Amino acid sequence: MLVDLNFNGKYVVILGGGSESYRKTQSFVEAGSKILVVSKTFSRGIKELHTMGKLELSQAEVKDGEAFVKNLKPKPDLLVAVTNDHKLNAQLIKHAKKAGCMVYSVDDPAVSDFILPALAKVGEVRIAISTAGKSPAMARALRQRIEKMVTQEDLLQIKLQTYTRAVLKKRIRDQKIRKQILYRMLKNEEIKKFLKEEKFDEAQKMAMKILEKMVKDNPKQASIAANQGQEISA
Repeated sequence: MLVDLNFNGKYVVILGGGSESYRKTQSFVEAGSKILVVSKTFSRGIKELHTMGKLELSQAEVKDGEAFVKNLKPKPDLLVAVTNDHKLNAQLIKHAKKAGCMVYSVDDPAVSDFILPALAKVGEVRIAISTAGKSPAMARALRQRIEKMVTQEDLLQIKLQTYTRAVLKKRIRDQKIRKQILYRMLKNEEIKKFLKEEKFDEAQKMAMKILEKMVKDNPKQASIAANQGQEISA
């Protein structure tokens, strides 16, 4: 089961400053977490994120996982172990759990509280790909394949649906009717053609024509508003 956890504003401590740490850290940067990365050395990517003010760094060589966790003040909401020392990762995870922290271990998914899936990102589209920790390499390969499948037409369709949903909520009370209109727009061949040609304004006008017709066909469901009866501006 894939669950999208909300780490916005959460305090995340990440042990390890290499390339794998950088990949994991990016997820928490995008989530809006407060991040501390602890390591003896840091990759260029980690340093760049620090320069951008996205995270804090603590240059230290951690050898005792129990002592490190005990000295953490404040205690993090999540501890991420991404060092190249399997025993140290295990220590960190064990004692972070005792301290009541959520944990993620890069080399032991079984003891982690969740799995960080490969995330395909195209525009505002986010698609998580997980192999349950069995093959990170395959997860990345699938991510790259999926990213190529999402087209500019798809992204414009999302933009159009977002706009239309906002208008519909003001004009149609019935959620089922709003859903019918949105699906009709999604399947409309003229709208598809405009979006494929990246003619968003024309697609938007066509969508509004469909909406106006549905409003007229369902007058009892049309919301009473101050501007009712007026044309919807694009």
